[in-house]
Amino acid sequence: MKRILDWFNDLYPVWLVTLAVISFIRPQTMLWFSGPWVTWSLALSMLGMGLTLSVDDFRGVVSIPGSVVMGFCAQYTIMPLTGWLVAWLLDLEQGPAVGIILVASCPGGMASNMISLLARANVALSVVLTLMSTLLSFFFTPLWCKLLAGQYVPVDAWGMCLSSLQMVVAPVVLGFLIRWKMPRTADRIGVFGPTIAVVAFTMVSGGIVAASADVIATHFGVLAVAATLLHVVGFLVGYILPKALGYSESIARTVSIEVGMQNGGMASTLARKHFPTLPLAAAAAVFSGVIQNIIGGMVAAWWRSRSTAMVEERDAATVS
Repeated sequence: MKRILDWFNDLYPVWLVTLAVISFIRPQTMLWFSGPWVTWSLALSMLGMGLTLSVDDFRGVVSIPGSVVMGFCAQYTIMPLTGWLVAWLLDLEQGPAVGIILVASCPGGMASNMISLLARANVALSVVLTLMSTLLSFFFTPLWCKLLAGQYVPVDAWGMCLSSLQMVVAPVVLGFLIRWKMPRTADRIGVFGPTIAVVAFTMVSGGIVAASADVIATHFGVLAVAATLLHVVGFLVGYILPKALGYSESIARTVSIEVGMQNGGMASTLARKHFPTLPLAAAAAVFSGVIQNIIGGMVAAWWRSRSTAMVEERDAATVS
């Protein structure tokens, strides 16, 4: 069963793109997936994330606290500022601008952990960074949205804070507590956690694409360009920064992936809830989810063919 689930999870970008295309061509197939379906899907995927976490996940990074602080700060500075810069450079309209900034202000997504594994990065560090950014998203996501997106539309920072606590932080904490107090139960159902997240975000994306198909068709080009720019810069700067600070190749890859990949499910759900009059905000979040997984998959394939040891030996030889 685990092998089948792993195979399914590894093809996450395929399911995401396939359902998005189907929902765009035939919106009626996914129009039903809206409202509470979207909210509960995000909460369920976050619960699945919590169920996969344990105390052991944190022991591997105790000796490198600096990389955790550096990665966390990079996550919540590089991406929000890049999102604002992309919106300004492309002179985006309200909807796409708010959506791109919202995506950029969200924490890392669970897909980053899978991409880190494929890219021969530090998976333990990836898990910790995802968890840290997720647990503190109730503060940083509304804060950045208020500061950067507030120039486009009024932002209810307090309402967004409560939504993040209810839909993201609380389910993760609940899942972690279940694993801590009832490890056998968590083992039985936790194996399905990543798969639940894959299905949930795929369905959320399909529902949003279906609901905004006409608007997406009109603004397809600008949404694709904005999302691509956002994530390319995130991956690139997220890699250059730790390398410039002297961190290892493994840590640099991990931070790059964590910075470059956001929780698109959270962004699209918050957009639907807090910016209902701007359908392009949620559409931008969906585009972001598709684009980041395509870029992440290509980056992982490239890095997988080049071991961290090989790269570090080459860098050492260059320095000497």
